[in-house]
Amino acid sequence: MNTGRHRKPDRNRRPAPRKHGPRKPPAEDPARQAAFDALRAVSERDAYVNLVLPELLRERRITGRDAALATELTYGTARAQGLLDEVITACLDRELSKVDTVVLDALRLGAYQLLRTRIPAHAAVASTVDLVREAAGSHVGGFVNAVLRKVSEQDEQAWVEQLSPDRESDPIGYLALHTAHPRWVARSFAEALGDKGPELEAALRADDARPAVHLLAKPGEISAEELAAITGGDEAPYSPYGVHLPTGTGDLAEAEPIRERLAVVQDEGSQLVALAAANAPVEGEDVRWLDLCAGPGGKAVLLGSLAAISGATVDAVEVTPHRAKLVERAAEGLPVTVHTVDGRDPGLEGGYDRVLLDAPCSGLGSLRRRPESRWRRRPSDVPGLTKLQSELLASAFRLVRPGGIVAYVVCSPHLAETEGVFGDGVRRAKAEVLDAREFFPGVPDLGDGPYVQLWPHRHGTDAMFCALARAR
Repeated sequence: MNTGRHRKPDRNRRPAPRKHGPRKPPAEDPARQAAFDALRAVSERDAYVNLVLPELLRERRITGRDAALATELTYGTARAQGLLDEVITACLDRELSKVDTVVLDALRLGAYQLLRTRIPAHAAVASTVDLVREAAGSHVGGFVNAVLRKVSEQDEQAWVEQLSPDRESDPIGYLALHTAHPRWVARSFAEALGDKGPELEAALRADDARPAVHLLAKPGEISAEELAAITGGDEAPYSPYGVHLPTGTGDLAEAEPIRERLAVVQDEGSQLVALAAANAPVEGEDVRWLDLCAGPGGKAVLLGSLAAISGATVDAVEVTPHRAKLVERAAEGLPVTVHTVDGRDPGLEGGYDRVLLDAPCSGLGSLRRRPESRWRRRPSDVPGLTKLQSELLASAFRLVRPGGIVAYVVCSPHLAETEGVFGDGVRRAKAEVLDAREFFPGVPDLGDGPYVQLWPHRHGTDAMFCALARAR
């Protein structure tokens, strides 16, 4: 009689399904649980850290030091993912792709604590093992413990020196690993800067640092001085409407100035390019403005506020319905009309005095604010984006009147998206290129022009690009 004691294993048998759905975070470690769950959301459904984490913190009522720790661990782990993967791979006896994604997210979270925080090694390892046992089963605890013990044998500097290429023969690869950037992103920065040495390193290190929160004091509603006094921030160095809050500022959704619609969160670089679009002189009247790619609405708010003061009106175009609703909500009460149409052929009557085209782009200029994006984007994304940018720019030139201004903006320093697209578009439209530097008063280190490329390491802003032309 076969008792089953020597039965051959069923190779087609599947493991028991993992439990899904929300779990109640352990009371003893809500910060790490929130960070882990946020990282899981990024891996499982392509969520964005800046959206999913604040929601988790609010739902679980995590505040104070726990909220600060959860924020540091989530953003830091997402930002350093490529570097962490290199170190973890060096500690594995298998390919990284063979590691279950739940386990890999836990390993990344643990490795980040070991390499980039002052958390004691035993606490980082033990807490990570607890998290992964809860999420994936007790059988993986020993594996995670063993890998993280290996990670803890060296600090970050020693690991990077061991794993990075030679600096003399491969300076871009060396700096890419040292600053947790994909090589192709580091190369695009190098090409835009014209440098593979100290300035490239400064740009990449600034891009790898957690940025301060920037606010826009809505013109006509509150001054930057007043907003700074209310929030405890500092007036921005370049934007007359900007305020910088200290690094580490938590969720601002319930902050009084934002709740009362006196201010919005907006990088100072975004403020500066919108101001350039509004201030470059047009020939003739100046009453019809167009924001051709308006979602989610930050620049439409600034343009609408300025238009309300000057007597102009703004048409805001956004192709995606949910983003168009965000624009409507953000610009409520301002002379802004939202059109849910494709900017390449919006069906609007031309003759605009000003057109701002903040085109969809790779987002390489805002990687410090969207840490997961640096590992999602691929070089193969760029050709499709430049095609779309070119089509939108051609539409902008069709919609502006002779003597009017077109401002072309992208949050990227990639030369194909910046000088390449704009240079080709201007030639086709036979427009007059303006020296954009003139409309960034007080901003230093703007190069030779006629375009403006902002940088985190030079200006403390996202790496916004702005080019201006007058239609003929």
